[in-house]
Amino acid sequence: MSFGRDKRNVLVLSICQALFNSGRGLMFLAATLVGANMLGENLIFVTAPITIMLVGTASGTLPAAHLMRLFGRKVGFVIGSVIGAGGCWICYTSLPDNNFLLFNVGMFFYGIYSGFSQQYRFAVADAAPDNFKAKAISLVLAASVVGAVVGPETAKVTRNLFVDVEFAGSMLALIGLCLATGLIVTFIDIPKLSREEYADKGRPLLDIVAQPTFIVAFIAAAIGYVAMNILMTATPLSMRLGSNFNFNDTALVIEWHIIGMFAPGFFTVHLITRFGHIKVIFAGGLLLLLAVATALNGITLTHFWVAMFLVGAGWNFTFTGGTALLTGVYTPSERNKVQGIYDFTVFSFMALSSLSSGAIFHFLGWKWVNLSALPMVAILLTATIWLAWIRRAAPQTAPVGGIEPLD
Repeated sequence: MSFGRDKRNVLVLSICQALFNSGRGLMFLAATLVGANMLGENLIFVTAPITIMLVGTASGTLPAAHLMRLFGRKVGFVIGSVIGAGGCWICYTSLPDNNFLLFNVGMFFYGIYSGFSQQYRFAVADAAPDNFKAKAISLVLAASVVGAVVGPETAKVTRNLFVDVEFAGSMLALIGLCLATGLIVTFIDIPKLSREEYADKGRPLLDIVAQPTFIVAFIAAAIGYVAMNILMTATPLSMRLGSNFNFNDTALVIEWHIIGMFAPGFFTVHLITRFGHIKVIFAGGLLLLLAVATALNGITLTHFWVAMFLVGAGWNFTFTGGTALLTGVYTPSERNKVQGIYDFTVFSFMALSSLSSGAIFHFLGWKWVNLSALPMVAILLTATIWLAWIRRAAPQTAPVGGIEPLD
């Protein structure tokens, strides 16, 4: 019975993740170009829409965690989907008049929806047995590979659906994707916290986040996301404005970037099981370094394509490894506050990186966008070595969640 429920939750949340990531891929591709259309030659704030979306994501994480603790995952996800649809409608209404401020308001609300949807990967692990948690998380994230094709292809089909307003059709498509996730997620079966679990507030948050395992799980997710975001956000700009590639070429690169982000999810869990979280996260850092080296080596379509694929694969290893690592540091009663603060902090850093990416590109160019990622990757690699050293020096017993191997 329980395993049948777990499989259904994986299926439902995988579909929701696929739809969400399709929309997010579309939005990442369209929003920066919409900003360029609206701002003209002054591109200092061209990545502001993505930044505002990420601010919305960070802002939505803690309310999402609180609502889901009170009312359960299902209600929380439905509320998030409605908010997302409303945000896309605001974006749609801003386009005819090139209202950059209104477009950013819509992006903020779409970001809040993203903050709720980031919980899909945690929700699937809530009711799963310890030996299935990492696999469930990996499978849900892997479903996002659908978005690698659906998102950019939808952008290509809907971009000029309304001849006079570029991307207006894309915003309407996003409304449909948001509402679809809100409908499908009603089929999940995740028990609410028991009365005892709800009453138990768990350990102080500071005690949890001070654990070396939490610190490295956070660094893996945050730096993996920030490094990826800096490079990905500037890629459409560099391809369009710096190298004069057409929209279809840019869409192809973003497609393969998203494939790189999520296709490894089908086997990442096996790598974690065999080699441990730390080694997988470290390998992700090396892939990010290789991506930067590729991007610095040339600006042909092949260079963009390979670099963005490697960035995506590096992110998958660091983010999946970090997320799975995190589930071992909290109890059921602690999960919402830990997950909430984890995502809030990660996406706050992402918002800062998104805004800086546009400014770096505008003032210094594509080369320095790539070079700016190197210090962050160095921190990531150092942190994994530090945790490995701690564990070798003082072997620990099974952690709170019971799933984390002694790498």
